[in-house]
Amino acid sequence: MINGSALQRAEIRRLVALFDENLYADVSGPLLHERMKKRLVLRQPPDSRVLREAMKNAHAHLDYIDWLVDTRQWLAGPTLGLADLACAAQLSVADYLGGIDWKGHEQTRHWYSVMKSRPSFRPLLSEKMEGLPPPPHYALVDA
Repeated sequence: MINGSALQRAEIRRLVALFDENLYADVSGPLLHERMKKRLVLRQPPDSRVLREAMKNAHAHLDYIDWLVDTRQWLAGPTLGLADLACAAQLSVADYLGGIDWKGHEQTRHWYSVMKSRPSFRPLLSEKMEGLPPPPHYALVDA
């Protein structure tokens, strides 16, 4: 999952850190806190300002992922790698929680549908968070 030249491996690690740290901090983490933890654990309503900011941040991240998909076969280069899995995992959480507006991000949406169709990824799409059903499109490979 981390293969290629030293430069390619460095790019994979850079992108994994970007997705696991920045995408999580900007999008997935706030969505999890506001839509899941506050609702199920703290019994508080979500803060709409935080949700709007997370969705705005998601657009910026999707713009960058669009660029990666436009310029490379996979996110970090010519082969599927750990960066693709890290990104797909974060997008899966954000998509489940309704924090992704795919309009204007067809490249990323197509890449994500390819990731969702992989046999190793499909079981994740059938998992549910108790008390929080996913949006209807979540488990659909083409959506």
